Amino acid sequence: MNPSGSLDWAALVRLRAAFLAGTAGARDYWQSDAELASYDATFAQRIGWKWDFVLADLKALGWSPPAGPLTDWGCGSGVAGRAFLDHFGAAAVTGLHLWDRSPRAVGFAAGRAAEKFPGLAVHPGTTAAGGAWLLSHVLTELTPVQVEGLLAQLADAAAVLWVEPGTHAASWALVAVRERLREGFHVVAPCLHRGACGLLAPRRDADWCHHFAAPPAEVFTDPDWARFANLMGIDLRSLPVSCLVLDRRPPAAPPPGAVRVLGRPRLLKAEVREHVCDAAGVREEALPKRALPDFFRAVRKDRWTSRQVLARDAAGRVTGVAAGAPYGRPGG
Repeated sequence: MNPSGSLDWAALVRLRAAFLAGTAGARDYWQSDAELASYDATFAQRIGWKWDFVLADLKALGWSPPAGPLTDWGCGSGVAGRAFLDHFGAAAVTGLHLWDRSPRAVGFAAGRAAEKFPGLAVHPGTTAAGGAWLLSHVLTELTPVQVEGLLAQLADAAAVLWVEPGTHAASWALVAVRERLREGFHVVAPCLHRGACGLLAPRRDADWCHHFAAPPAEVFTDPDWARFANLMGIDLRSLPVSCLVLDRRPPAAPPPGAVRVLGRPRLLKAEVREHVCDAAGVREEALPKRALPDFFRAVRKDRWTSRQVLARDAAGRVTGVAAGAPYGRPGG
């Protein structure tokens, strides 16, 4: 993080209050480039770590970007676009298009992108037909009419990568988006299927699709991050994320037994319980400690993956758990 003296702590407190009150979408809230820089060094970094989680998962699936431009819609300080280019390289796209309701934010994001990726064609204040579109933490700031307009724009996208806070409300808003778009796209992540979301089944409304990203270890020894956490009332260890990745290109079928874990597994005395999702729907699985001691220890040490392949015996009992290996996705 930047040295304490360069951060506008008062601005960060004001921004946090607006986010919590749900009023951030009412107007352009950026008042200066210094304020954007403070945001980019703090809140945006946490969003970037969520993008790192999603993008690393996509690379593990064998996914690569479609040919063409990259559009960062609602770019803010531009952290989503920079994270994408960090993972896939500037050569993977023909240019970066940045759009936001705030001209100040667009200018800031364009400057940071041009500085970090020399030679990259950066197009401030525009979107592009085709290519990949990035959307990050926007649903909480859009009205229903604005969401409709955004979904109409996505009709020209080749792929959509969408990251939202891992809250119950944001997750369900993203489920609604998925249901609107899944007929025109193939679902790449987090789902392993293109059918209706399993959470739409009866008595699933208390559940939600979310995962957890991991912050860098140095965050926990940095005094600025400690001050940030204290002022904002944020637990630095918790980075819940909901995501949706769509692609026009058809995916390969996942291997038998592939599931996606929702939330965190629950470690009980004699078993691990986890909510999993696949084409059959969402359900709770009980994984016995006696049969799976290595997996039990991995969960206890928080060393587990949200994408798993479950092996079963003839009676349907889980007898093995493996991390989900790459099985071929668009571009892979």
